[in-house]
Parts: sequence; C-alpha cells; structure tokens
Amino acid sequence: MPFLQHDLDTQLESLAFAQVVPALLDQGFFYVDHFLGDIAGHMVLGQVKRMHSCGLLNDGQLAGQSSGVCRRNIRGDKITWVNGTERGTEAVNFLLTLIDKLISLCVGRLGKSIRARSKAMVACYPGNGAGYVKHVDNPNADGRCVTCIYYLNKNWNAKEHGGLLRIFPEGKPYVADIEPLFDRLLLFWSDRRNPHEVQPSYATRYAITVWYFDSEERAEAKRKYLTAISQEGSSS
Repeated sequence: MPFLQHDLDTQLESLAFAQVVPALLDQGFFYVDHFLGDIAGHMVLGQVKRMHSCGLLNDGQLAGQSSGVCRRNIRGDKITWVNGTERGTEAVNFLLTLIDKLISLCVGRLGKSIRARSKAMVACYPGNGAGYVKHVDNPNADGRCVTCIYYLNKNWNAKEHGGLLRIFPEGKPYVADIEPLFDRLLLFWSDRRNPHEVQPSYATRYAITVWYFDSEERAEAKRKYLTAISQEGSSS
C-alpha cells in the first residue's frame, strides 16, 4: 500500500507541475482524461445515479434572480451538495481527496493562497435540451478562484447528445469546447477570465463540481457582506 500511495502521489505531482500549472497560467483552463480510472470512476457514477434515483437532486438556483425570469431559460440542471462524508458517498470522497491533493500541489506555483473549497455540487442535466446560458462563476470577487468539474458520462457523443461546455477565454480569438466525457477532470479560473456555457443536452449528463477559494479574496468578500448586513440593520 505505501508503494501504491507513493506512485499515486508521484503521478499527481507530475500532473500538477508539468501540465495543470502551465496550462492555467498560459490559457486559463486544463482538462485531463482517465483521472480516477475505470473502476473508481464507475463507483462514483453509481453513487451519483443513486442520488438521482432517490430524488435527492433539486432545481439549481440562480444568484440574484429577477422576478419574471424563468429559471429553466437560464439553467436547467438539478443539483445536490455533498461533503463526501455522507453515507453512500465514499467514492465521491475519494475523488474529492485526489482533487484536493492536486490543487494543493499547484497552489505554490499559481500565486494564490488556497486553503479551502466549497462542498461538491452533484449536477444532472436531464437530457431534455436543458443547458446553462453563458455566465461567469465568480463575477464579483466572492472568493472562488479555481473551478474543477469531474464528468461522468459514458459513451458521450457530442454530435448526438450536445452538452458541450464552451469556454470563451477572455481576450483570446477562440472558444474551447469541452466534451463531458466519463472520467474527465476540467479545471479553469473561476473569475471573468472564463465566461462559459453548458450547451443543450439531449441525454442525461452528470458532473461533480467544486470551487477552490482564494483565502484573501474570500475574507474580503465576507467582510463586505457583514458590513452591508450591519448597515442594513442599523438603517431599518
């Protein structure tokens, strides 16, 4: 077991230093295939499918939604949030542990202070043409720094099933189309450098997303929020 652990750590270190960091610094995004391997990937998929079949996924919410705006016209996914410590999420926890290790290896070379992340968002687009319009994950400096998405879709055919994640890298003359293929891990900057959309999906499309926080930006965002709440309370 110690040998296997050493081998895994070595692979993650090589991936972080040789591929992830250079790609994020140069183009702002990166993806790697066969991240967990077939067996572990299938275990994660099985747990996500059970969450879905048990009715644990609910309509994704919109930040600052205006009245009169139809949610499904903006995002059509169903989601739930997990820590990976809940019963039946052991394989998801293994996935999160590996992503955490990968990000921790990258931190020193990305010029960021990343010490925390969100819970994992388990998402399903039900295959009825649902998508998510072009948006930025963190447009207002809320602390989210790196977005990581793990895809779980076997035998995905983008021409037939749609569901591409299209990234519009800021200042670049191209777009990047990412197919949501089984056992693929995608990473990209969460801020305005990477507007992106999920194109309409015509087959059930599963993914798990986590966001890593820049600790300084996150602390400032919390300070501004608490100040606003305090001012609102004193004026009422």
